[in-house]
Amino acid sequence: MLTLHTLLSANPYPGRGVLCARTRSGAVLGGYFLSGRSPASRDRALKLVDGELVVGPLSPGKHDPLRHYAAATTAGDWLVLGNGEQVSRAAQRLHAGASPTEALSGFAYEPDPPIRTSRILAVQDLEPGEAVLLTTYESDGEQASVAAPFTEATVGAGTGEELLDEYVGESDGQQVVSTAGKAAYVP
Repeated sequence: MLTLHTLLSANPYPGRGVLCARTRSGAVLGGYFLSGRSPASRDRALKLVDGELVVGPLSPGKHDPLRHYAAATTAGDWLVLGNGEQVSRAAQRLHAGASPTEALSGFAYEPDPPIRTSRILAVQDLEPGEAVLLTTYESDGEQASVAAPFTEATVGAGTGEELLDEYVGESDGQQVVSTAGKAAYVP
């Protein structure tokens, strides 16, 4: 299994990303990041709003459901992370009693032809030192294509702060718009 460091350093433009990880000390953490190439994609940031991690605009303007959404929210004991409005819908399903499989099913690609960006969404249970990374794109820095559904990785972090350093420390600063992490119990 590859390390998180290896995975992140090999993908210069990952798009949006979700990381579910359990530190070596056993803390379960979820992380979300944005990267962007266009001015519109770079004009957003992560903010904590009423207990949700929300992707919102930096400049005043109209709501864009492909660029402005809850990226992380909780549903009971579950932490739900993802790259679009499906995060809120999956959380609503979990609140209504759906199983995680039911809550995460039935979401189509984003309506952004010709790319057809994947909807990434995660609810995960892991052993200490394990991680799952989901990104919307795989890239060589010039060309981007739809990424694999998920990649398993190992993490060396012992604490949440160390995991955040491991998570965002691989960026060259050119594409990353905003990052955030949140700890939660995932049964």
